[in-house]
Amino acid sequence: MSMSVGDKGEDAPMSEINTTPLVDIMLVLLIIFLITVPVVVQTVNLKLPDVAFEVTTTKPENVLLSVRSADTDGDGEPNPESSACEVYWGQTPVDSRELLDRGQKKLEQLIEDIGGVENITEDNFPEVHIRGDVNAPYQCIGGVIYTMQFAGFQKIGFISEPAAGSGTVSRL
Repeated sequence: MSMSVGDKGEDAPMSEINTTPLVDIMLVLLIIFLITVPVVVQTVNLKLPDVAFEVTTTKPENVLLSVRSADTDGDGEPNPESSACEVYWGQTPVDSRELLDRGQKKLEQLIEDIGGVENITEDNFPEVHIRGDVNAPYQCIGGVIYTMQFAGFQKIGFISEPAAGSGTVSRL
């Protein structure tokens, strides 16, 4: 606390700024921040996997789809402004309606082959594996995901090419 003692006389105006209230407010704010920051910044300790990717086993009942951007320029390079895409079921080009029909027929055939819905397990239920071209627009791949989920598939995965020199871990 500072206090002015009348050295220059009682009638002279005081030219010093009283900084005590400012310091008090700053100390209170500092204490508030020291208390609240640890509460706001909390993290959960996790050990993330140290693998580049996991090798998946391809079962014959899995659906293999490829999605790429349609070439509208005719020069062999995809047109980035184009939202048209090509979808392939295996090696056969399909449109969205045919994709839905094939997906539903695949699941109906599976149910018939295993003897009913009650016999479906996680091991015998097919997965959808999508190979998406790097130049394919998001709406193309998103549309394929939505269509296959609407057809009844529950597991949808993406097939990617690993980076050179990356390690693989097989599932046990």
